[in-house]
Amino acid sequence: MPIDPYILLLLGTVGLAALLPARGTGADVASGASTAAIAFLFFLYGARLSTREAVEGLKHWRLHVTVLACTFVVFPLLGLAARGLEPVLLTHNLYTGLLFLTLVPSTIQSSIAFTSMARGNVPAAICAGSFSSLAGIVVTPLLAAALLGSSGGGFSADSLVKIVLQLLVPFLAGQVLRRWIGGFITRHKKVLGYVDRGSILLVVYTAFSEGMVQGIWHQVSAVRLAGLLAVEAVLLAVMLTLTWYGGKALGFQREDRIAIQFAGSKKSLASGLPMASVLFGAHASLAVLPLMLFHQMQLMVCAVIAKRRAHDPEAATTSVPPVAASRIAVGTAPRSD
Repeated sequence: MPIDPYILLLLGTVGLAALLPARGTGADVASGASTAAIAFLFFLYGARLSTREAVEGLKHWRLHVTVLACTFVVFPLLGLAARGLEPVLLTHNLYTGLLFLTLVPSTIQSSIAFTSMARGNVPAAICAGSFSSLAGIVVTPLLAAALLGSSGGGFSADSLVKIVLQLLVPFLAGQVLRRWIGGFITRHKKVLGYVDRGSILLVVYTAFSEGMVQGIWHQVSAVRLAGLLAVEAVLLAVMLTLTWYGGKALGFQREDRIAIQFAGSKKSLASGLPMASVLFGAHASLAVLPLMLFHQMQLMVCAVIAKRRAHDPEAATTSVPPVAASRIAVGTAPRSD
């Protein structure tokens, strides 16, 4: 199964932070730069999302409610159920990161790509991922306050304000300015895609630098990492099964079930990293480790499932073809999630 080249860049960034962590003034500069980069990243998200398509997507409200329930109800419940694995299989910090992973919103770009590949309802995947990301700006920190408590690095109302100012305000600003800059962003989407990914890399470098300076990496062993991977594999398998057969039980058609499965079983690295940096502070590196591992795992597994879905005998001939889906997605979804 293929390894996303971007994951290799993320691992390289972690290695750089381990060898040359930012300290003192350098750490302050890196922290400020990552904050500005993430704000700009969500500004681009807002400028890409078509308000008209978002409003049209509300007509399929049952599907979106199902995806939101999977993302912000079922996932967190499974995360709470995993508490029994601490401390036998997972350390406290790794479990906290795993629980935080279950609170993060869904992806956008990869949900669209896999739904298109599997001949599912692509417009529904666009709207479901977008609604999840938008809701997560508020829902994720509120869930973190309720479920993580003091484990979330001292979550407070100030943390929520910081997340709103860093993520939601730039997103809304992008929506307001979309009518004037939307065309420019569409024409330069490839270049701006590098800005997306560069912003995430900067956040990873800042978070793992703080972790190195604090010396928290001595708390993780190879056995613990193997245990974490096993737990995440089970978590992903359970969510893929629940979203597919749950969608069938709720009466959704095959195309909608595909969108529900891919949008409801994945977690966003782009949204989770900046939130973790605010909520966990110096402990963000261990907190985002489960999310980074789960992100690569979900990409590999969902790629295989999407290819198999595309060749199912019941594949609908009226589904949106990949070429048309790519046109629908242009200007609406981030390149990294």
